[in-house]
Amino acid sequence: MREWWRGSVTYQVYPRSFQDDNGDGVGDLPGITRRLPYLADLGVDAVWLSPFFRSPMKDMGYDVSDYCDVDPVFGTLADFAGLVARAHDLGLKIIIDQVLSHSSDQHPAFAESRAQRVNPKADWYVWADPRPDGSPPSNWLSVFGGSAWAWDARRKQYYLHNFLASQPDLNYHNPEVQDWALGNLRFWLERGVDGFRFDTVNYFFHDPQFRDNPADYRAKPEAEGNPYGMQYHLFDKNQSENLAWMERIRRLLDEYGAASVGEMGESHHAIQMMGEYTAPRRLHQCYSFELMGYEYSAAFFRGKLSEFFAGAPEGWPMWAFSNHDVVRHVSRWAEHGASQDALAKQAGALLLSFEGSICLWQGEELGQTDTELAFEELTDPQGIAFWPEPVGRDNTRTPMVWDGSDYGGFSTARPWLPVKPPQLARHVAGQAGVAGSVLEHYREMIAFRKGSEALVAGRTRFLDVGEPVLGFVREAEGEGLLCLFNLSAVAVSVTVEGVGGLVGPVQAASLEGQRLVLGPNAVAFMDVTGEVGVRD
Repeated sequence: MREWWRGSVTYQVYPRSFQDDNGDGVGDLPGITRRLPYLADLGVDAVWLSPFFRSPMKDMGYDVSDYCDVDPVFGTLADFAGLVARAHDLGLKIIIDQVLSHSSDQHPAFAESRAQRVNPKADWYVWADPRPDGSPPSNWLSVFGGSAWAWDARRKQYYLHNFLASQPDLNYHNPEVQDWALGNLRFWLERGVDGFRFDTVNYFFHDPQFRDNPADYRAKPEAEGNPYGMQYHLFDKNQSENLAWMERIRRLLDEYGAASVGEMGESHHAIQMMGEYTAPRRLHQCYSFELMGYEYSAAFFRGKLSEFFAGAPEGWPMWAFSNHDVVRHVSRWAEHGASQDALAKQAGALLLSFEGSICLWQGEELGQTDTELAFEELTDPQGIAFWPEPVGRDNTRTPMVWDGSDYGGFSTARPWLPVKPPQLARHVAGQAGVAGSVLEHYREMIAFRKGSEALVAGRTRFLDVGEPVLGFVREAEGEGLLCLFNLSAVAVSVTVEGVGGLVGPVQAASLEGQRLVLGPNAVAFMDVTGEVGVRD
């Protein structure tokens, strides 16, 4: 029997922005629970919830002050229990975020650790003496700007923070910290969660010698918006100890039959590292940001998928085009679309045809775009620090749009981030049941994937078709499916052999004999009947 997560489709929910049921302008757990039937009808297998734990919200919940409680802005532990029960009744799995590489500076353990150099929690975080000139112990940079080291006058030492200074890094070289982290996982496993998404999974360990990172040989000579990318991060993350820690986590998850997915926060060798982290007895799945950039070409997608499966035949990827950290893909790839709808539907079909597991970002099934925000509307510390470029993450995190009413049916009060007219124009009520809508296309495509053994479990064989056409065959036992995508806004045609007629959610494609016309942003699926050939 195949494990449920292999080939699954997960839907990421950002709790602050999904549904507000108590009228305070911020989404909550009861709101998510009320909307679960929509996700079940969409056809996804699992729901990933971004953090809802107690937090001062300096980084919108990715700074946790209590890992075993729900922040009051989202509800209560009883609300969470109700959410899990309702999801399971609907046949949905629940995956929750775990932000374990760092905590909030308001976590009790950090308060104790910083109080003095000798106490039970003194070595729970990463502390280091200054260099003789008073400067930090290394040149490591924070993702959110400036040095990754902050001075603490209590201990007269620096502490490490890969993100905000209010997000100190835990010291996983200390076995007590690992045991504590496993205890947090067990707390939620006992409450019925089906798995975890691990934030910044390659950040757990650091070089204990605090060696300086070298300059990135690929970096431009001039500084970019965020200088973090100018270093080659050899020592502040990506340490070999991470892999043994993944194996400890896996042993615990196996006790409960729970699944895992890791976020690979790395710009070097990310595809290779996804394979390493999902090798047998480590994480079940892993995703990176490799498919969340601006490139949209047949060679690009073929290269990334081929690289993973060639390097990690026993690993398992999770592919995504968008999430809460990046510009929405319909905005990123707009120049490649004949229209917003055509691009949105093609991207959905393309993603859902990939070998591996799939993750959808809330609203992408509506063809939603990024929201243009003024500086004074921002809440994201990254967006504020690097204004105007990069733009930060608030633009993709604006509320889910359920209908055309004020605030899009998300709340009866002014939302924490605005719902603007371009986003308000794309709502669930306006697309549900409407033939040809982006939402109905996603529903059809998810159902097509789930009903195809080739798409869920089949291996991929890429075909040599010239740009802008991406072509591949997905093959499982006794079943084969040809998948063709015209990744441009200009029509092309190809000759196909060894296939039957068009099947599934076709877009802008027509077949006349063996000649297949692929219109702008076309999607074509054809059952394999013999030796497949595709020629210009």
